[in-house]
Amino acid sequence: MESLKEKYNKEVVPELMKRLGAKNIMAVPSMKKVVINSSFGKAVVGKSASEREKIQNLIMQDLSLIAGQHTNLVKSRKSIAGFKLREGLEIAAVVTLRKQRMWDFIERFIYLSLPRSRDFKGIDTKSIDKRGNLSMGFKEHISFPEIFTEKEKTIFGLEITFVTNAKTKEEGLELYKLLGFPLKETKEVK
Repeated sequence: MESLKEKYNKEVVPELMKRLGAKNIMAVPSMKKVVINSSFGKAVVGKSASEREKIQNLIMQDLSLIAGQHTNLVKSRKSIAGFKLREGLEIAAVVTLRKQRMWDFIERFIYLSLPRSRDFKGIDTKSIDKRGNLSMGFKEHISFPEIFTEKEKTIFGLEITFVTNAKTKEEGLELYKLLGFPLKETKEVK
């Protein structure tokens, strides 16, 4: 079986050139990066420093397993009393995938993770922004095959953003369809 990157180069690019009327391969939209992030949020609010660090390490470890790459911590830029947030406090973990790791993740995501997620009926096309980027949220990270549900102590949510160089939503939509993303068929109201 050919990889998703090979499928993109052999089948998707020529088809996109035909559908979009592009004369040059460089005018065809492509995947640029995948950003996976998870906020520590409610899991660490009101916890002691050692408990907070333990939860952060668990989330970072699981996120690294899912992505296949080390995660980075995001610190808060300012204090917000209403959210019990202090400046410089670690609030999220993020990982950015590019090149071969990105293609490997997209392949695992389409063929393994989405079918395993609970009550999945397709990706809503409203999740694609005007620049062709797709953002999805997961309430539970255990739908990824890298995570063993029996050993899991904390279940957390995460967000995945697929970034393209498409110029419009329609170009991005065509790219996702041809790559095999399971999109919902919706009738757009104009």
